Amino acid sequence: MIALIQRVKWAKVEVEKQIIGEIPTGLLVLLGVEQGDDESKADRLLEKVLNYRVFSDENGKMNLNVQQVNGHLLVVSQFTLAADTQKGLRPSFSKGASPQEAERLYTYFHQQASHRISTQTGQFAADMQVSLQNDGPVTFWLQV
Repeated sequence: MIALIQRVKWAKVEVEKQIIGEIPTGLLVLLGVEQGDDESKADRLLEKVLNYRVFSDENGKMNLNVQQVNGHLLVVSQFTLAADTQKGLRPSFSKGASPQEAERLYTYFHQQASHRISTQTGQFAADMQVSLQNDGPVTFWLQV
């Protein structure tokens, strides 16, 4: 399971010109699900996302996590994170979970996150437009 996290001043996701998820300061989480991923991996990845120290403390050091700054999450499904780009000029998605399994784990991740922090989501398998103001920019690839 993969999360590409971006520290944002704000982020939103739209489907058919309608905003379906929007957050102020927090993390945009692009979530990819691979074959073999399960709830335990989702739980471990969520712990990492919630506790990863990417926000600055009073000394300008990245020592605070999203919860400590009262931030929010915007979780967006991104199957392309599971792509194999090692060969050729076209990505292979053979490592990705089936759409049904990816949706199930995406929903599970979002539900678990929403019990702990203010969380918004995109719409699984929709054509989404994601807008954000990356703060820093600060972007990290997390994988379990």
